[in-house]
Amino acid sequence: MALPPFYDKTNLMQTTSEKLFWAALCGAGLLAAQGPRRVRLNEQDVAEGRLVYNRSCTVCHGLDGTVGDRGPALAGARRYLRRTEEDLLDAVRNGIPGAEMPPAGLSAADARKVVAYIRSLRATASDAPAPGDVTHGQEIFWGKGGCGGCHMIRGRGGITGPDLSSVAAQRTLRALREALTVPRPHIPRGYQPVDIVTTGGEIVAGIVKNENNFSMQLLDSSGKLRLFTRDELRQVTYKKDSLMPNDYDRQLISSELQDLLAFLSRQSARKERE
Repeated sequence: MALPPFYDKTNLMQTTSEKLFWAALCGAGLLAAQGPRRVRLNEQDVAEGRLVYNRSCTVCHGLDGTVGDRGPALAGARRYLRRTEEDLLDAVRNGIPGAEMPPAGLSAADARKVVAYIRSLRATASDAPAPGDVTHGQEIFWGKGGCGGCHMIRGRGGITGPDLSSVAAQRTLRALREALTVPRPHIPRGYQPVDIVTTGGEIVAGIVKNENNFSMQLLDSSGKLRLFTRDELRQVTYKKDSLMPNDYDRQLISSELQDLLAFLSRQSARKERE
């Protein structure tokens, strides 16, 4: 951040007003960077709110936050004008003037539960973690699920896939579940599986970390980062499927998948408020 115009580096004495101004400016920048304080949602309120929402709100909005015949998706990947608990509660109880949103006619308690559910649809997984046996989910992650072979958590695990130490603060619970159970239409940049044959006859399998018209950087199957120039490559075969399995709903029984989600939804680099 640039120094303000009145700051004289040759004179360390500043007026009280200048100090106050600079402190306020820095404080405002810090608050803006941090964003609004995030509060973990009550799991029971979210679960009960889902039932009330699907019973009372889906005349216009879609089931489970999807788009409806007359109302927008409340869990869509977009920016919302009404984001705080107070704003959402006002919309549910009083409607939105000038729009097609009428008052929901719910009790104060039910309205708050609906708001908790709507917020959970938009929240990261750490704000609304999945129920389940977290300890058992950790055992599934490092054991039967085989997740630790590719993914790292707090310095332990593989490096083929993304580090999951803070995944719950970055992804929604729905996104975590879909990552485990839904095929991905596109392979993310940096994780493209590939087989190459060098001009010297060496066969190497791995994932492309970076590439351009002149070179390719490859993380091979042994975890070694290698760099090849294009004239060193005789053949390059890009694979269609991601290395990330998408059939954990078939690999695991339902309770095991739920416990794995419970474990993943609590992996956040930020310190959780109990």
